[in-house]
Amino acid sequence: MLNVENKVIAIAGASSGIGEATAKLLAKNGAKVVLGARRTQKLEKIIEEIRNQGYIAEFKAVDVTNREDMKAFIHFAKDKFGRVDVIFNNAGVMPLSPMNALKVEEWDNMINVNIHGVLNGIAAGLPIMEAQGSGQFINTASIAAHMVGPTSAVYSATKFAVWAISDGLRQESKNIRVTIISPGVVETELGSDITDESATGFLKELRKIALTPDAIARAVLYAVSQPDDVDINEVIVRPTASAF
Repeated sequence: MLNVENKVIAIAGASSGIGEATAKLLAKNGAKVVLGARRTQKLEKIIEEIRNQGYIAEFKAVDVTNREDMKAFIHFAKDKFGRVDVIFNNAGVMPLSPMNALKVEEWDNMINVNIHGVLNGIAAGLPIMEAQGSGQFINTASIAAHMVGPTSAVYSATKFAVWAISDGLRQESKNIRVTIISPGVVETELGSDITDESATGFLKELRKIALTPDAIARAVLYAVSQPDDVDINEVIVRPTASAF
């Protein structure tokens, strides 16, 4: 697509689901993709598949909760290709539980991954993009940034924070585009870390109607492909039949 070819796009949280699907779709459309996640064995397989189709891809292990690790990942992309055009802050966790379960360690983990992970990506990439005079951050929020359900209080809070951080960055930026992707229910590994039985049942019920990760990848492609003077600020993507 126009304005995608040869762009250098770093994707955090790329080892499965939305990140994997987006990496493959962007590479297919001519982008140079750099994948990051903790599970390097999965990244190696994805990279191999992309390269076997004749497209350009690299990977590096990254823990988004570690500021220096995230900086090293983004600078790896810049060192490989000379610039960084897009950073897709996609890593996230969703261990849903009712508040009275007091799963405070899980709350802390959501805050670290979902909020600090995005902030670390911005801190790593913003100086590079400001020096270039252009760039784009795409941050994965959620429909949970717009509504709260039982068991999702802390998760929704983290995703509203992503929404707020992104919109604040947008308002401060003249040459850098900022896009919030807010998926509805998607069939991914997200939620596989739920330890509360009631929340597991709630998620299973929701996923009776769910999108595939490819639907979100297409939304990312749409946002990236716009002309440089067009900033798609937010895309909410829900299953047609879903009430949530």
